[in-house]
Amino acid sequence: MFNKLFFKSVDNSALVVFRVFFGLLICLESWGAILTGWVRRVLVEPRFTFNFIGFDFLQYLQGPYMYVHFFIMGIFGVMVAIGYRYRFSIIAFTSFWLVAYLMQKSSYNNHYYLLVLISLMMCFFPAHRYRSVDVKKGYVTESLAMPNWVNIWVITQLLIVYSFASIAKFYPDWLDGSVAKLLMASRANYWAVGDLLQQEWTHGVIAYFGILFDLLIVPLLLWKRTRTVAFIVSVFFHLFNSIIFQIGIFPYMSLAFTVFFFPAERIRQLFLPKKEKFVALNTSVNTSAYLKPIKLFFIGWMILQVALPLRHHFIEKDVLWTEEGHRMSWRMMLRAKSSSIQFYIKNGDIDFKRKLNLEDYLTRKQQATLTKPDVFWQFIQRVKAKYKDQEIELYANARVRVNNQDSRYLVDPEKELSQLKWDYFWHNDWLYLKE
Repeated sequence: MFNKLFFKSVDNSALVVFRVFFGLLICLESWGAILTGWVRRVLVEPRFTFNFIGFDFLQYLQGPYMYVHFFIMGIFGVMVAIGYRYRFSIIAFTSFWLVAYLMQKSSYNNHYYLLVLISLMMCFFPAHRYRSVDVKKGYVTESLAMPNWVNIWVITQLLIVYSFASIAKFYPDWLDGSVAKLLMASRANYWAVGDLLQQEWTHGVIAYFGILFDLLIVPLLLWKRTRTVAFIVSVFFHLFNSIIFQIGIFPYMSLAFTVFFFPAERIRQLFLPKKEKFVALNTSVNTSAYLKPIKLFFIGWMILQVALPLRHHFIEKDVLWTEEGHRMSWRMMLRAKSSSIQFYIKNGDIDFKRKLNLEDYLTRKQQATLTKPDVFWQFIQRVKAKYKDQEIELYANARVRVNNQDSRYLVDPEKELSQLKWDYFWHNDWLYLKE
């Protein structure tokens, strides 16, 4: 039963259409990052970037080269859209995007991680088997079909993303609308809707609509009776996010995914009217060569996708404050965080502590990310490296605040910090988090 559902041949219209949307969107994301100054602010101007721990070697790419890096990614996006040398172009884009993702955490966004996953998935999909340059040039044989595991993989991945995003919102500060209030406060000057966004009832609607949308949108799109209404609601939701939060291509990427929920025949008629109608002559594709590897890979992928958002439950302390297990967990726009952080250095036998000027090391954007414990620890390693030939002691008066609650010390202000160790998987006991 599983094999028949997983490997049967189905119309590939949705995948072909999505390939075009996806290629154009990643091109816009890549070139837009250059034109809007994102690459300059995040990857060129800083003296260094806070890479994911263990990927320090990527620092050698930081600087003006990143303009070239993102320009090339845009070219790969165009190649994906038109289906030219598809396997090469999608694997190359995925590699380039993964490098950019792992290079910096100052602008970390769950959507960037989602793009990593989508790109990896697209590396396995036969998205270039119809209406592509590869077909026209004879690099691949044209096909009207694809294995059904493509649909299952996409829909299951989206179900995981949306479900965990909804579950993460079930905590007091979200449920009472205070997080929505904080998020909307900086948007009071928006034309036409600024005042509306400051209303208490608006905050309640945003809070509970967000929970219900994330929890129900995939099931409602799957059910024929609610699919059209769910699509209309999805358009409103994602356009609202695009306009209010200005989060780039990702609302439109989410809308592009809806092609997998509608009947393939309808997608074919709307976007590929000249495409021959697919008629399934057999109930399954030839699976003798790759049935078992695909099944094992799919199961392993989904176990990992469920495990990552759950891991913070097995780590001591509150993830809202520690952020241990926060990344790759679909904890999107859940809290507002602010800080006041000063570092002090003591050289050798000198009795007094000297305040570090953070602007000598970090951009304003990087300074704001020092609230993240792993970034805080990495900065300490940077200072140590600068003074590697001297005996120094480091201290910090670091206070953080979540959702306008009383601020807490990130670390004990009397604790010497230069010898701190980082535990990547479990709780770091040096996190003080006391008022």
